[in-house]
Amino acid sequence: MITPATDEPAIPLRVRDVSLIAADIFRFEFVDPSGAELPAFTAGAHLHVRVPNGATRRYSLCNAPQERDRYVIAVKRESNGRGGSASLIDGSRAGDELLVSTPRNDFELRKNAASYVFIAGGIGITPIRSMMQDLLHIGTKPFKLYYLCRAPEMTAFLDEFTEPAMRSKVVIHHDYGDSERAYDLWPILERPKGSHLYCCGPRPLMEAVRDMTGHWSTSAVHFEDFGSGQVAHKTDDRAFKVRVGASGEAIDVLPGTSILEALRAHGHRVSSSCESGTCGTCRVRLLAGEPDHRDLVLSDAERLREIMVCVSRAHSPELVIELAS
Repeated sequence: MITPATDEPAIPLRVRDVSLIAADIFRFEFVDPSGAELPAFTAGAHLHVRVPNGATRRYSLCNAPQERDRYVIAVKRESNGRGGSASLIDGSRAGDELLVSTPRNDFELRKNAASYVFIAGGIGITPIRSMMQDLLHIGTKPFKLYYLCRAPEMTAFLDEFTEPAMRSKVVIHHDYGDSERAYDLWPILERPKGSHLYCCGPRPLMEAVRDMTGHWSTSAVHFEDFGSGQVAHKTDDRAFKVRVGASGEAIDVLPGTSILEALRAHGHRVSSSCESGTCGTCRVRLLAGEPDHRDLVLSDAERLREIMVCVSRAHSPELVIELAS
């Protein structure tokens, strides 16, 4: 099980509104109970929410950063998930108060790009919608959204994105669960043209986009997991050892357990956030061994000397790493 980092201060916020916006997708609006302004956030930021069953889950903000009176998230009810989304949706009503962290951003929109390409899969639209709202407020930066969903009834914010003012900025594609009808992204990604690319959605989509952007500048390609908590485990994963360079301590990493989890179980504090290999927070120095990199952040050059311990594993029997002091 993945437990998100929750070092950010938590504040009690009131649920002002809960509404169904697509099949199994609910929009939550949080406000300060006293009506005060909320802590500022930037486009792409996320919150940690303590849901009614006591679990803490990470959700991206989907409203404009200029809105200081509310935080808005959209949550998909995952019937086969870990219970967080079901608890929030089934157990929360307008008027309830929940503990919510102050915003943190591992997927921040960089304002120095000439233009932007957004690729969203399913509920991965949430941080990208906030980015689009921010750019619309600025008014001078062109962007294009490619929004990939299974079917219209499963498409959050469908009415908004099909308004006449948005039609030149948004392409919505539905594959109806048929891989043969998947959208061809290569014509979009073949020539970078100085754009910055932001991609959020299921891991297979992000891996496909990474494969198609190897010729882009690594500083222009940005990924964010949409909070499913799906780590890149494989059925043939094997146990290996991680040796902590400074002490020589050897730690066993078993199948189904991440390096990060194994380090924490042995008392090592390692910073993390997304725990899905998309934000870069948990990178550590790699000293020896043959890693099995499964992140979507590190460049080929960085992979020679660093590893993301939340998702990556080892091809060799042992890795030697160095933790920050």
